Amino acid sequence: MARFLRPLLRGTTYTRLLHLWVPMLIVSVWLFIDMSTPWVPAAALVLVGLIPAVRMGEGVQARLLLTPGEPDSGISVNPSVAWRDRLRTVLWLEVRMGLGAVATASCVWLPGLVYELVRIALGHPPDAGIPLLSEAQPHWAYALLVPFPIIALYGVVVGLGELITAVARRLLGPSAAERLAALEERTDQLLERNRIARELHDSIGHALTVAVVQAGAARAAGDPEFTDRALAAIEDTGRAALEDLERVLGVLREAEQPVSSRPTLAEADRLLESARASGTKVDMDISGPLESVPGPVSREGYRILQEALTNVLRHAGSVPVRVRVDVADGTLALEIRNPLTADIPGPGRGSGLRGIRERAALLGGRARTGPDEGDWQVHVELPLS
Repeated sequence: MARFLRPLLRGTTYTRLLHLWVPMLIVSVWLFIDMSTPWVPAAALVLVGLIPAVRMGEGVQARLLLTPGEPDSGISVNPSVAWRDRLRTVLWLEVRMGLGAVATASCVWLPGLVYELVRIALGHPPDAGIPLLSEAQPHWAYALLVPFPIIALYGVVVGLGELITAVARRLLGPSAAERLAALEERTDQLLERNRIARELHDSIGHALTVAVVQAGAARAAGDPEFTDRALAAIEDTGRAALEDLERVLGVLREAEQPVSSRPTLAEADRLLESARASGTKVDMDISGPLESVPGPVSREGYRILQEALTNVLRHAGSVPVRVRVDVADGTLALEIRNPLTADIPGPGRGSGLRGIRERAALLGGRARTGPDEGDWQVHVELPLS
């Protein structure tokens, strides 16, 4: 019983009923003017529904009254774009008026019927206002019929509210073009979130790795001069990481902020210096016009190099590293090699190597990581066009 009565305790039940009553106010005004042409409001809705902005207004009403508080109501609030949207709006207006007429008449006559049945059961003569009971004779047995119009009224108030909500989602729901646009927007958001995650992982992870290696080396060395150099390197790396963090946070604060402020391969020296300050010997060989590399490719190349060096420091320690950057034949080739150690990450393990592959794939390139001739190799090829 409590479950049966629960809809009557929800405010949504009555806002939906109000939504059905609203169009009947206009119909009532017209019937007061001309009772002989009740079809005129329905005909006028055909023309009204063809106006693009009407669909937006109906969508706003439906969200506020039919699905209040629902974050994903499935009801669009955009104006009509295609003729299909206009025709759906026309059909919606006609259905809303028809169901509104049923709801209004039921909410007027069913309570009146209950009242009249109670009067007759108490011995009063029937009222001529309800033809169905105009010939009834007063008798207590009419009290047994009272629950039936009450149940019918319950069905009208609750059932029509559910029905009009389902119809709204069907006729006022997003069109195919709107669903495609929403899907594209969602895809862009996911790509942006992945990009930000990679940026944070590469820049902050690199800085923390360098700091940990430097601190460990300084403690092991026990040399004040070496400790000073290590602290200076940690300071420089931390300052660079803060700058990278500010860039990433700037993307979160301002969606339209350009990415041109992100570091490129032209600034790779600071990566090499931070790695060298950790005791790692890094040799870099650059061939080809590095300045001709497009900005997006150069920025992603910088992050790939950063992640590769971070992996060397994290897994191999202070070992010699050979970096080769080659720009030729419309391709940027990056190769980072270091001697294999016992602690070798397996293929595809960890977010760093996955991030390298994702960056390469987004630019239409390819990445290969793994053991090669006694070395650990990260080889990436990115197209320049």
